[in-house]
Amino acid sequence: MILFINACVRKESRTLKLTKCLLSKLNDEVEEVKLIDINFPKVDESFLNLRDSLISKGLLSDPLFDLANQFSKADTIVISAPFYDLSFPALLKQYFEQINVINITFKYSKEGIPLSLCKAKKLYYITTAGGFIPSIEYSYGYVKALANTFYGINNTQLIKAEGLDIEGADVDKILEEAQSKINI
Repeated sequence: MILFINACVRKESRTLKLTKCLLSKLNDEVEEVKLIDINFPKVDESFLNLRDSLISKGLLSDPLFDLANQFSKADTIVISAPFYDLSFPALLKQYFEQINVINITFKYSKEGIPLSLCKAKKLYYITTAGGFIPSIEYSYGYVKALANTFYGINNTQLIKAEGLDIEGADVDKILEEAQSKINI
């Protein structure tokens, strides 16, 4: 099962268009998490106390952990996130705050080293940008570090199309070139 994490908010999203190309090539069952439709809880002291209490009691099937459990069981992860204001949309950060749950997506060894509890072995990160991405560390780099360090997903792939809003840009051609580079 492919878990498709959709951080796109526009109906005519170019990132989403690129993602749909990838999903058609993967040719597997897709479960979509549309982040714009999730009412993420405010991560304050009250929320953290509740979360910690549920974890300490071993109540990991509580609905609070549905996103984390879903993520940990996926075979493949596809993240679709446009490049906004030098990073990915804030909704994606909120999503990560919900899935980074000890004893669901990872645990610590006795030495304090994160050990993955996730099934996925491949993560695709798809993004588009109106200009040029100055450093991929602002978006994909963060996701790749989480995938490698906490989720045990060492096989990550960046798929991107840049320069889409630059005057005179041939948007269709740029997107077609990005689609032609999609390797699965």
